[in-house]
Amino acid sequence: MQLSVIILNYNVRYFLELCVLSVQKAIQNIDAEIIVVDNNSSDDSCAMMKEYFPNVKLIENKANFGFPKGNNIGVDQAKGEYICILNPDTVVAEDTFEKILNAVTSSAVEMPNLQHATRNTQLGIIGCKLIDGTGNFLPESKRGVPTPWVAFTKIFGLYKISNVFGKYYAQHLSENQSGKADILVGAFMVMKRRLYLEVGGFDENCFMYSDDIDLSYMVKKSGRENYYFAETSVIHYKGESTVRDEKYMKRFQEAMNFFYNKHFKKSLFFSGFMKIGAFVFSKIKKSQQKNRSIAVDNYILFSKNEVQLALEKPISFQSNLLEFSLNKNKHTEIIFDFQSFSFKEIIDFMQKHKAATITYKMYLPQSKVIIGSNHANDIGEIINLSKIA
Repeated sequence: MQLSVIILNYNVRYFLELCVLSVQKAIQNIDAEIIVVDNNSSDDSCAMMKEYFPNVKLIENKANFGFPKGNNIGVDQAKGEYICILNPDTVVAEDTFEKILNAVTSSAVEMPNLQHATRNTQLGIIGCKLIDGTGNFLPESKRGVPTPWVAFTKIFGLYKISNVFGKYYAQHLSENQSGKADILVGAFMVMKRRLYLEVGGFDENCFMYSDDIDLSYMVKKSGRENYYFAETSVIHYKGESTVRDEKYMKRFQEAMNFFYNKHFKKSLFFSGFMKIGAFVFSKIKKSQQKNRSIAVDNYILFSKNEVQLALEKPISFQSNLLEFSLNKNKHTEIIFDFQSFSFKEIIDFMQKHKAATITYKMYLPQSKVIIGSNHANDIGEIINLSKIA
């Protein structure tokens, strides 16, 4: 088997449904499997998986084991030569896996030195271009090693001033430029299963938040090169899985301390600095995350089917993504019927037409809900149409 897609879920039932639907489309021409690991969700995620996706392997953990152990459990049962660690609040394009697998197994020219790295067993983790629910690029798609100095430039915003301080977000690469990037985000990681096991997978001593940094750094220390692949885009409704509460702040501080204690020389000064820095950074993140209640003036439903949506504001219907014009004086919420268009078409549309006066949602016909996110730091929005009706 060529690929195993590991999706670790915790209480994001509707986003998980959308994610699995997109992955199913993306692996149609690949010898691949989907493994969903549920970390003891209290919602009906598992019941939904059994009803809608009975052929998908479902692992039901009896406790919330955290991100590292949950993914390690999934990888342990994977059969693919390559694995993809994928967040449940993501949407992949139909060509995402094919493009990446073709790049690592052929003489692809999209990624500098990739063929050489593959031939010399130097290839590490492959990441891709991630966008939020409004089509905006997520800079954490590619990062540098957060050394004490790099962490300082991030926490105090120096990276915004000049690319001289741009190592945290690997600003030597543009968002549309493929190339080496030391650290990749755990929302989407493709690598050989053998390499994952060789470096020990995610370190289970870290509950969450620095696990992807640690895994990326362990792969780099093994002599491999990690790569950012800009030729395909994936939606990451990034705020959905994590609420920035007091527990988040505590675990974030613990995670950063874990990474620095593991990989860098200990010092009381640095430990004190990181404690303050992690506290400030997590406070900022908490203040950024909110459910932004945006007053929608009108809806546009892109669909080629007869779809009736009981919404409180006027709905116009369009069947062609190419025939779109925006009234900049009104806030428009665009709803996509993914049964009418490919996920790639939808993702491309979102990136092309991102604007402050547009928000995007997806319609899930089986569950009769509309879901999406209005900002990278939002928890996400779920509109239950059956309750409105």
